[in-house]
Amino acid sequence: MTIGERLLTLRAERASLQARADGGTRIGLLQAFRTAGLLTDALAARYEPDAERAFDRLPADRRQPFVAVDFLNAALKAALERPGEGARSAARKAAEQATAQLERLAGLDAAPLVLDFTPRFVPPRRATGELTLVPREPGNQVSQGAIRLGASPATSGPAAPSAVPTVPRYAPEFAAPGADPPVQIEVMGGHLSSGGLPLPVLAIGTWRGEATIGPERLYFSVPRGAFANDAARTTFASGSLVIRRGSRTATFQLLFTVLPDRPGSFAFDQLVRSTETEAKTLVSPEILARAPAGETRAVRRCFDPPSGWRFDMARRRVVIVERLGWLDDIGDPTLNGGSVEFVAEDTPGQICLSVVARPVTRLARTATIGRFEATLVRDRPIERTQESGVRALDWREPIRMQIASGMIEWKLYVRLFDEIDREFDRVRPSGVPFLRIELDDGGKTLLLRADPTAEP
Repeated sequence: MTIGERLLTLRAERASLQARADGGTRIGLLQAFRTAGLLTDALAARYEPDAERAFDRLPADRRQPFVAVDFLNAALKAALERPGEGARSAARKAAEQATAQLERLAGLDAAPLVLDFTPRFVPPRRATGELTLVPREPGNQVSQGAIRLGASPATSGPAAPSAVPTVPRYAPEFAAPGADPPVQIEVMGGHLSSGGLPLPVLAIGTWRGEATIGPERLYFSVPRGAFANDAARTTFASGSLVIRRGSRTATFQLLFTVLPDRPGSFAFDQLVRSTETEAKTLVSPEILARAPAGETRAVRRCFDPPSGWRFDMARRRVVIVERLGWLDDIGDPTLNGGSVEFVAEDTPGQICLSVVARPVTRLARTATIGRFEATLVRDRPIERTQESGVRALDWREPIRMQIASGMIEWKLYVRLFDEIDREFDRVRPSGVPFLRIELDDGGKTLLLRADPTAEP
């Protein structure tokens, strides 16, 4: 295998890995992919004149950078095939070794070399697929009072198909959304410019621009629209940096992760505990008080509520079942002046009842039957789940979720960029990239802030 064939193999492997990368990999292992690309491109710039030379004839120390790229590609492949923090940690360590080889190349010769570049993540667009109300104009075929959704009033002709829109925003003509600011790219390395012409050129999509030269730096101001974009998922975007030295040309691929228009969605479930008052009526046993002729007798009885219950003292009443009286064995209830009354309890929470038989004449015999009815109450704990439903995150505004009174447990489910799923049961500000989870209002509000600057 020649050196040129070896470089082609390394580039093909990296391109295949980039195409297979999922959302988590495009974020968590972006630096590893960038390092693999920069080291491969640096080797290509140095060995272009020797592309037909046999790879095995290179000295062992010259083969070390190739081995480092090969090892890094293998680690990235393992991280894709067996996702997990262990595999990703191994890929990051392999990237550190490749970075050491890249820095070693910087002192070997005067060939161009890119060591790093910023930004890593291209911010989301500000105005994407928004809907605008089209006012009715003279000659417009829209009927009176009808509203048509379409392109901006300044746009003529039929509206072109667009990507899936974000949260619709209806804006008048004077509130048209502003343009996205350009992406400022800074390239750091060695021997990036010869000090003359031609200037290094960066191409991203259909955009091409010349560099502004600084000390071991190149600067580019790239329109945000030059980067390919998806409405809901992250994407890789690659730019080609071309540096010419006489008859030789060095090309470096600059890899970026482009953030989508919509950050994702979430659901917030709370387990809330509250109390419910349960009530029922208690009817006491009947109490009998008897008195012989000419005497008064009283029977006092106290009642405790059943275990777990309490008497509602505001909802109780006495019931005189019957008052009896006799004179010379002739029954006459009017001879009984007795009563049924509540009296002071022995211990708090009781109900005490006094049933009295009292004759109205000295020779009458009496008997009184009485009882009471009272309402028993108890507080029964109940648990219920309060669900928010699936709601969208927004780059522009934080989402505030009220924490319910009596909440004993909560669970937050986050789907970021339609690919990365996370669950939280406590506040973790760094639990997921590009999302800040905080408590606000003294712990009464859960604040979810989608932030394009909150990089991992």
